[in-house]
Amino acid sequence: MARKINVKLIMELRDAGLSRSTIASTRHISRHSVSDVFNIADEKGIRYSDIRNLEEQEVYRLFYPEKFANETMYGDPDYEHVHQELKKVGVTLKLLHEEYVERCERNGEIPMGKTKFNEGYAEFTIANRLTNHLEHKPGERAEVDWSGPTMRYVDISTGELITVYLFVGTLPYSQYSYVEPCLNMKMDTFIRCHIHMYEYFGGVPVRTVCDNLKTGVVSHPKEGEIVLTDDYAALGSHYMTAIIPAGVRKPKQKPSVEGTVGKIATAIIARCRNETYYSFVELKKGVADKLYTFNHEAFQKREGSRYEVLQEERDYLRPLPDVPYEIAEWVYGRAVNLDFHVVYKKNRYSCPYQYAKKKVDLKVTDRFVEIYYKGERLTTHNRFPDYMKNKYSTHPEDMPPAFRNIVQWDDERIRNWAGSIGKSAREVIDRIFRSVSIKEQGYNPCLAVLRLSRTYTDARLETACELAISRGIKVPRYHHLKAILTANQDITYKEQLDSESSFDDSSMGYLRGSDYYREGGDPDGE
Repeated sequence: MARKINVKLIMELRDAGLSRSTIASTRHISRHSVSDVFNIADEKGIRYSDIRNLEEQEVYRLFYPEKFANETMYGDPDYEHVHQELKKVGVTLKLLHEEYVERCERNGEIPMGKTKFNEGYAEFTIANRLTNHLEHKPGERAEVDWSGPTMRYVDISTGELITVYLFVGTLPYSQYSYVEPCLNMKMDTFIRCHIHMYEYFGGVPVRTVCDNLKTGVVSHPKEGEIVLTDDYAALGSHYMTAIIPAGVRKPKQKPSVEGTVGKIATAIIARCRNETYYSFVELKKGVADKLYTFNHEAFQKREGSRYEVLQEERDYLRPLPDVPYEIAEWVYGRAVNLDFHVVYKKNRYSCPYQYAKKKVDLKVTDRFVEIYYKGERLTTHNRFPDYMKNKYSTHPEDMPPAFRNIVQWDDERIRNWAGSIGKSAREVIDRIFRSVSIKEQGYNPCLAVLRLSRTYTDARLETACELAISRGIKVPRYHHLKAILTANQDITYKEQLDSESSFDDSSMGYLRGSDYYREGGDPDGE
């Protein structure tokens, strides 16, 4: 039992010649208990040789017969189990005592009262040098805030001193902390700091307690629901952590981070005060080095370090999601075109054809474009990089059924039309189709090219295509061919070819008739 004195151990150490003070200090037993065993042994004339072969229970009963009879009346609590269970969110000594009572009743034992149970646990923690103060449970919460003190670095191009703000987050149980230098305190920066903090901790707490920052909290009334910004609320949903702002003007509701901010000022800012940084990257590295030292140095009033206690706390943190949260830009009221595509930064993304002519909202992240209609997500596309223009991302399922049914026929029709004009026209159309990921994306540029024949004739378009290919244009498009035809470059090119042909075979002049150009080439050749 937790309250029993280890009499046999004390007698063994006494027999080895250790003093009362030495036994008390080396075995973490109260000096009063050691002296009491010494005195009883002297009064009863008991030596270690007399009890060497006895069990500890028998030795204890020999020294304390009344205590033994009283204590063995009750069921023996497993205080090691109690201590581990108390670390879990929502578990209290009261609950554990109730469970202990139920167990005793099932086993036909007499349970201790709540007071005796609690006293036994207190003595257990003292005897085992455990932390009994479990106000903060592991993995229960993280507290975040901006540090009041700031840092600065020198912009070497202008000599200007740039102010740097510090985001601070801490896990109250382990006091393990995260600090990130930032150039501003805007919403996107605030959100990114949370993402980096969770990754630094290696998990996510049940709650994230913040100050009432305008970047994260829209309103915090005395009564009623707290309103967070959309991005901050979405962050909490993504990481499955409850975002809980502290009460207005109530810093004691997040004392760990308030205290940590002061400690960080000493541990990082003060230690960096004699160093000059000439870039934001240099400053970030300096802060990271000081933070590492801060988290790994030993506690002054507690065993271990913040990092060592974190290894225990990580078992209670929720795992990180497979994909980190991405900050999103919302674009509202964007029209769906007749071709069932929405334009964003000169690129087009499809949505179900039923929403043509309707207004939709876009949620744009670094990697994706999501299309919403009245709060319902319709589809998701991989986002084209900003440097790409006039690209199509088309999901086949978004197209009208009739359009899906004639896809192959349209493709063949376009190629056949090009082939009827000539080899070069067919090559241009083939190159356009090869340049797109979905052939439907090539319809408009191909048709734009072929329709030039209606204005400039098949023969001139064929010559323009041949000229564009000869100039090394990998994928000739409408604007390339239009420029050639408008400037009559195709005519000049054709005359040069005819002249060279006539010069090479002056004895046998050969003129191609109008039928050749009208029909797109020699019908017997390719």
